[in-house]
Amino acid sequence: MEKVRVPRIGPGRPRNKPDCLAAGKSYSNGLRRNYVRGLGIRHTIPEKTDSQAARLRKGSRGGRPPGLDEQRYKKRNTVERAINRLKHARVVATRYDRRG
Repeated sequence: MEKVRVPRIGPGRPRNKPDCLAAGKSYSNGLRRNYVRGLGIRHTIPEKTDSQAARLRKGSRGGRPPGLDEQRYKKRNTVERAINRLKHARVVATRYDRRG
């Protein structure tokens, strides 16, 4: 996160902190969520199924489920698919997959 640079529209140096963060389920552990919250960044990270089951097993001691903005998460999926298309186009353009 320290290497993130968000360019400004006008003059000035780039910001170090994005407005929000969207990540996959693999980044849903408590340490990462707390780190991002500590930086003051809103996040959209879905909860893993096993973590959800463990939280529900604890009952009232399990706490509230983390919030998830589904519309923002859908946008993350769109960006990820666009990046994969660019990667595929690079493979075709450089012809790394050519045989013989």
